[in-house]
Amino acid sequence: MYAIVEIAGQQFKVEKGRKLYVHRLEGEENSTLSFDKILLIDNDGQVKVGAPVVKGAKVNATILKHLKDDKVVVFKKKRRKGYKVKNGHRQYLTQIVVDEIVA
Repeated sequence: MYAIVEIAGQQFKVEKGRKLYVHRLEGEENSTLSFDKILLIDNDGQVKVGAPVVKGAKVNATILKHLKDDKVVVFKKKRRKGYKVKNGHRQYLTQIVVDEIVA
């Protein structure tokens, strides 16, 4: 059984027991979350597609930890102009584990 869920503006395929990295969510570590924007549920071949969401379905998850992603270096250069800019960015993430999918 799996579901397609919208979390913080992004779509994820989730299964029970699967760990995900999503954009930083509100909440303390070891607290539970519930997501209700379920776009699709597949239960052993029985597919329910939402219009736009599946009614009465939700996904329960637990926050494992908050962390930062690896650094992404942004380097801009224009040749023969003497223009160089180096910048970096680290995205704030939350690691969650899916506890159950309620169809």
